Amino acid sequence: MKSISIIIPAYNEEKNIPLVYQELKKVFVKCPDYTFDILFVNDGSADGTLAAIEKLAAADQAVHYLDFTRNFGKEVATTAALNNCQGDACILVDADLQHPVELIPTFIKSWEAGFEVVVGVRNKNKSVGILKKIGSAIFYKIINQIAEVKVVPNATDFRLLDRAVIHEFNHFTETNRMTRALIDWLGFRRDYIHFDANERLHGDASYSFWKLFRLALNSFVSLSLLPLKLAGNLGIVITLVAGVSGFYILLGKYFFHWHFAATFSDSENLAILILFLVGIILMSIGLLALYIANIHSEVIRRPMYVIRKKKA
Repeated sequence: MKSISIIIPAYNEEKNIPLVYQELKKVFVKCPDYTFDILFVNDGSADGTLAAIEKLAAADQAVHYLDFTRNFGKEVATTAALNNCQGDACILVDADLQHPVELIPTFIKSWEAGFEVVVGVRNKNKSVGILKKIGSAIFYKIINQIAEVKVVPNATDFRLLDRAVIHEFNHFTETNRMTRALIDWLGFRRDYIHFDANERLHGDASYSFWKLFRLALNSFVSLSLLPLKLAGNLGIVITLVAGVSGFYILLGKYFFHWHFAATFSDSENLAILILFLVGIILMSIGLLALYIANIHSEVIRRPMYVIRKKKA
């Protein structure tokens, strides 16, 4: 019998842990030809999430867990689970039950049909506000213009990965990562399953606006060199424009006595030019700093996560 690992990152999901476990057990009964195990990752929760997981693990040998020493973030928690899962395939599921676990047999059916990556694509999410929807649309528009690999809009972490995909994913070494984008970069044969997200039953979403913004920024930097190239190209364009404008004002003021050029004093011309160039320099330095920060994170080789204890 083939084995499938269900991976569930959890951060302050105390009330949702028993509920997602119960819903998964209902699904397992419908798939008697497979063996299942559940791997929770407690991402430094401040509530009773760990106690709820340990209670399940004590009663069910198929429940395993990793307990982080602090909150390292969902992307890292997912990475740790992929590093430690043992199934012939794995399925990533959110602990808040927004992912409809009743679709797991459909994911498995696509996997058995030869697809190595089966991606859940969200049609709509009742709990997402208009600002997040607009931000998400802008993010996907930009990332698909600059990244080497296209990212499917509204693709979620709710997905099945074959063991071959897990093996290759575990070779990645970068610390600032977007799991979905890295899996897309790997390629492999993939299928897409569309679904409507459920409403969150308990707790608040762990991804705040600023966390999502940082994730998007890291994705831009890690998946494309265009922002870095853009800084240099923009500097060239601005320099040319400033040079031509300065030359135009110089000719108009001192040689042809154009009225428009004469309205600018020497100090005004100099101030505009300096402010303009300083702005471009600062913008370019800021973009360079993003890439240097990424280089720094990779060079120091600090571990992505620290596990306090686990049941494997």
